[in-house]
Order: sequence, then structure tokens, then C-alpha cells
Amino acid sequence: MKRFWTVLSLAGLWAGMWRPLSAAEAPLPELQPLAAQIRRVVEALDAIGSPLTPEQRAGVDSALAETVPALAVAKLDAVLSARTLFRVSINPEMRVKVAVGDAPPDLVEAGWTTFLVRVANEAGTTSPLKVESPQAKRVANAPAAQGRDLWLELSLPDAPPLRKELSGLSLEYRLIQLYSRDAGQREAKLSFNVGQGTQDLGFRSEADVLFRCAPAYEVSLKILDEHGQPTTASLLVTDSQGHVFPAQSKRLAPDFFFHPQVYRADGESLRLRAGNYTVQFARGPESLIETRQVEVKPGANAWRFQVQRWIDLAQRGWISGDHHIHAAGCAHYSKPTEGVHAPDMMRHVLGEDLKVGANLTWGPCFDYQKQFFRGTDDPVSRWPWILRYDVEVSGFGSHESGHLCLLRLREQMYPGGDSKDHWPKLGLNTLKWAKRQGGLVGPAHSGWGLDMDSTELPNFTVPPFSGIGANEYIVDVTHEVPGPDGTLVPAVDFLSTVDTPYPWELNIWYHTLNAGFRTRISGETDFPCIYSERVGLGRSYVKLPEKWTYEDWCEGIRVGRNYVSDGFSHLPEFQARANQGSVRMGEAGSELRLTAATDVTFSVEVAARLDETPQSNIQERKFTEHPYWHLERARLKGSRTVPVELIANGFPVARTNLVADGSVQSVSFTVPVKHSGWYAVRILPSSHTNPIFVVVDGKPIRSSRRSLEWCLKSVDQCWKQKEQFMKGEEHTQAVAAYEHARQVYRERLAEAVAE
Repeated sequence: MKRFWTVLSLAGLWAGMWRPLSAAEAPLPELQPLAAQIRRVVEALDAIGSPLTPEQRAGVDSALAETVPALAVAKLDAVLSARTLFRVSINPEMRVKVAVGDAPPDLVEAGWTTFLVRVANEAGTTSPLKVESPQAKRVANAPAAQGRDLWLELSLPDAPPLRKELSGLSLEYRLIQLYSRDAGQREAKLSFNVGQGTQDLGFRSEADVLFRCAPAYEVSLKILDEHGQPTTASLLVTDSQGHVFPAQSKRLAPDFFFHPQVYRADGESLRLRAGNYTVQFARGPESLIETRQVEVKPGANAWRFQVQRWIDLAQRGWISGDHHIHAAGCAHYSKPTEGVHAPDMMRHVLGEDLKVGANLTWGPCFDYQKQFFRGTDDPVSRWPWILRYDVEVSGFGSHESGHLCLLRLREQMYPGGDSKDHWPKLGLNTLKWAKRQGGLVGPAHSGWGLDMDSTELPNFTVPPFSGIGANEYIVDVTHEVPGPDGTLVPAVDFLSTVDTPYPWELNIWYHTLNAGFRTRISGETDFPCIYSERVGLGRSYVKLPEKWTYEDWCEGIRVGRNYVSDGFSHLPEFQARANQGSVRMGEAGSELRLTAATDVTFSVEVAARLDETPQSNIQERKFTEHPYWHLERARLKGSRTVPVELIANGFPVARTNLVADGSVQSVSFTVPVKHSGWYAVRILPSSHTNPIFVVVDGKPIRSSRRSLEWCLKSVDQCWKQKEQFMKGEEHTQAVAAYEHARQVYRERLAEAVAE
């Protein structure tokens, strides 16, 4: 009985709270679709940097957990009223009327503010909701003085997870964003409709609002590196409500709307209203994040930040790079330009202290972005930070067989045309063309299409080979093709890692290494397609001399003088030594030759840094969820330690636990080596070295019959998926390429070590 009266009183509150709208004008919605729509609104607020407060989010969760519609709606309205600037009602005849809500009409000079619009949709229309204002557009032939009245810009966001059209539910919420050109009090008339003729005849579709537009003040920035020199770094600025500044969803280059931080160089500035803010300052994963509480006061303001590092790999000769970033496509906007230009991408490379950024032109906006290719470093480069335009075969050509990263190109256009529409379907043909000009080549986002349910490595289940990752690699790795001087070289140099689930990436690599191939790995982000948070979330650290070039960095990957990392753990100086010799990773073919079985000592420098407090939200995610590689996933539960493993032919053979406090420590493992095989060190899934190949008594590496059988079966599975894309002459070429791969695997299977 008590719950009945509570429901009744709250239902009455809901019906009367929004006068002049009556209960009849706002029938109660069904709760399941209402909850789905509200979840999309909450997700959209998060995405644009204007989230609900924790208290508001808890209130929404409580409302959506209700089983009585009247109670759920009453709770929802009570929570969201503080963010609701307009209440729109659409009657059965599709007449629209509007009333001003409870949200304070506060804007900020030269900035965007996000509010909610409550829509009671008695008509059940699915037309788009539209808004207009005479203060937001110039009227034709109006006197020049009217320009003083044009102070407002407005928009109704409808990008995913939102929809352009109304849902048809009797109640839903939409977002509205308002921009003020001015400071001070400003009045605007806003009118809502769902199509021509739907405005209320009594002009109740219009609402006059007197806005208070707070002035914005200049904040000058002093941004210094760890040596006190001017630099570029990231700044994440939020207020006490968690709102991100500058307004995230309305940014244009060089700021990107799909992540919350901005990048600023020394001497640049921000404009913010007076108030208290939290600033997170950093410069890539090798730096410490500084969190600072700041106040912006009326007048001039100045902030000074200096980078603090926990490690500096460049000082040790290890040069970081991300071989797969984009200036167009995916999250990038297509207007007013098709993607962004080199100075914008360079700012992000500098701000993350990424020494090499390979900016790959691909399908979307290819014909616009191709103008920036030079075959040399882009002029915006400032050594030791280099930006280079190269190509990803994606969205055209052989992308059905698997996307390809083509680096160190001298020519970006496949012969026979001047666009992206004439490229071959067979990936091997593209690789041949790239290798003839000395390119560094490998599959992009390797794991796509190689999915499996297990994290076991190696795994002997044949994956579907149905995606755009390292699918045709299972064939291409068996081929040698002419290099620039005609000498035969491997058709594939590297596999991309770090931006797809690690078991899927590593499994195919481990198997082909067991088959005796010597493909290396390199780290990538595929920014902003797979990861939009920042460039350099996946990296290669290449050991280089004091003076180096982009070509040197690429060559370091080709010979395997690099390890891959998320930037939070590091494995430099991997080497092997025995009584018959020694070798460093990436030197002399990474090959240690032994005349007979003996003990070998593998050593590596190791550094990793975890906060003392675990990030349980990352630890508890499935391996198939972002972030795929992250040191937090390696944390041993209840500790600050991570396991460092030596692997032989894909299996762990030795392990030690390391305290991830940021210090550099020397780790070594001594193991017996009886047969030819490959060895590497990993902190899974955070960092992984390239292999050292140990050859015993001159025997080739054929370390697993099961791996070779897996490879042979995988060629057939890949053909089942990819044959459909091959036509005409290329079909004939593909038949020959796949049969060549089968023959190579059969021959090596006959040579394999018995297990």
C-alpha cells in the first residue's frame, strides 16, 4: 500500500511538473525502449565531453531500474531536469510547442555548451527534430546593423550513438548545443519543429530565452620538456562536472573531436571562463601524468607545465614509432577538408613524443590526401620527430585479402592509373610492386579474421581467415620476390601488432616462425580507426645510431632490431650468448649458430611502470575488448608485479616476476638448447621482442610439425574465403601462389622435428 501511494504521488508529480503540458499530452512510454534511448543519450554526452555527474548517472540508473512506468519517468525527469533547457511537446496532429526547462541558461563566450531537450511525442513521429533561431542566421537583405544580433550558433547532434530521426517513443531526450559569440546577457528566440507546417499556430513552438554568457579569459601556456626546453604536450581540461574544454564535439583541426585532450605548444593558449578546473598534463607513455587543480580568474592567466619522465628510451638509442596512423577516414571529419593536413598530424606526433609517425593514405579521401606524398620526410618534420606519408592498401585493391601497410615507398601509385581504383586484388602482386622499390611491407591489424575463443598460444585451431588482417600472409610469407636490385627477398617483412587481440596476432606469427620463416613484428595503432584515443598506443622501439633517418628506422624493423610495446613496458638490449658465441637481436641476422646442443643465456633489460592502485576496469575486460594490449592486463593480482617470460618456439620456458615501479632491471635466463629454434622475451600483453634464431648443427628451424600442419590447413581455409575476390588473370595467379605455399609447407613438414 505504501508503494502504491508513492507511485501515485510521483505520477501526479510527473503529470504536473511540466505544466502547461498535461498528462494526456505525454503518455507513458514503454520502459525497455526508453531505457535504450536514454543509454544512447548518456553515451553521447560522454562522447562529446559533457557527461552526467556521477550522482546524475546513478539517478538515471535508478530510474531505469524501475518497473513502474510512472515512477521511472518521474525519477528520470527529476534527475535530468537540471540539464534540460527545453521541453518540447508534439501533439497527435504533429503540432509542436515548446517551454523553457529548468537548466540555467548559462553560456560561455566563444564556446559551446550542451543541454538536453525533453521531447514528449504524442504523435509518435519519427521525423527529425529541427531547431531555428533568428539570432543564429543572417536574414537576406537585412540592414547591416542586424549583424549585432547574430551572436548564436546552434546544433542538434545526431551522430551515432544518436539517430537523426526521433525514435517515435512517447518520451525521449535529445541534445542541443549552443555557441555564444559574445559575453554578457543575450536574448534569443528558439523555435522547434518536425517539418514544415508543424509549428504550433499559437506561436508556442517558440521560446524566448535570456542567456547569461560568461566571458572567456586567455590562459597562456608555458610547456617545457624534461630539460626545460619548449615542447608540445597534451592537456586534458575538465571542470567539476567532468565537462571537457574546449568543447570536444565542436573542435576543428588541429584539435580532434574524437578524443578529450588537446595538444598545445609552448607559447600557445586556451580560452576558458572563470572557474576551477582539473588539468591532466602528459607527453606520451614514457612520461608521468601530472594532475593539477587550477583556477582561471578574470584577466590574464598563465600556466606552466614541465614534462616529468619515468624513462627515456631515446636516450638509450631506442627510437619509438607508430607505422600506422591516418590523417583521413574513420573518425576524421570529411568537411571542410577531406581529413586534416600534415601540421595537424605533426602536432599529435610531437605531443605524444612519438619519434616516427607513418601517416598512411588509404581509401577514404585517397585522392585528396595523395597530394601530400613525397617519398621523403614531410617538411613539418623536426628531427628527431619525423612525419612521413606512405600508403595502406585498404578500401581498395587487395584489401579483401587483407590490408597492407606499405612503408618507405618511392612511388605511391600502382602502375596503370592515378587513383585507388586500378590496384590488384591479389595482395602478393601489390607486395611485389612495393618490394621492387625497396618498400617495407606487412599486413595491417593482423588479428582481424584470425579470431579464436582461447588465449592459448600457440593455438592449433584453424581460424576463419575471413577478415582484413594477416589473412593472405599465410601464403605470402612463403614467397620471395625481386628487390630493387633483382635479388630475391621475402615478400613480407613484418606483422603488425598491438592494435588487435594479442592471441590472434601472435598465433599466426608463432606458427610461421616455427615453420622456419623469419618475419618480424612491428607495433601500430591504426589511429583513429581501431584506436582513436591518441597516436602511438602501439609502438615499435628500434635501436638506431645517434644520427638516423626514417629509412634507418624502417630498416631496423626489417632486420628485427626492435621490440613492440604499448609504451608502458620495455624490453631493450635482448641478446643471447653461449660458449660458442653471442648475438644481439637485430644484428647478424639475429642468428646464433651452435655446433652442438648447449646451454644458452638470454638477457634483456626490462622496465615497466604500473600505478600502485590497479585499474580494475581494464584488468576485468575480455581479451577481445579495448585496450587489446595494456600493461595493466599483465599485472599479477594483488601486486605491482608483472611476469617476464622467455619463450622458445612459442612456449614459455622460463619466467621471473618484475616489480613494475619504472626502474630498469637486468634479467637473464639460461636454458638448454638441443634443436634449432627461435627465442623471444615478452610481458604479455604489453611488450614483445623480436626473435633470436638459434641454429644447432646447421639444421634449419622446423620446430613444430603441428605448426606446419596448421599452416597447411590454413592455406586451404584462406583460399575458401578469398577465392571469390580473384578474377581473370589474377585468379590464375592466385591459384599458383596458393599452390606454391602448400608445396613449401609440405616440404618443410617433411623436415620438421618430431615432437
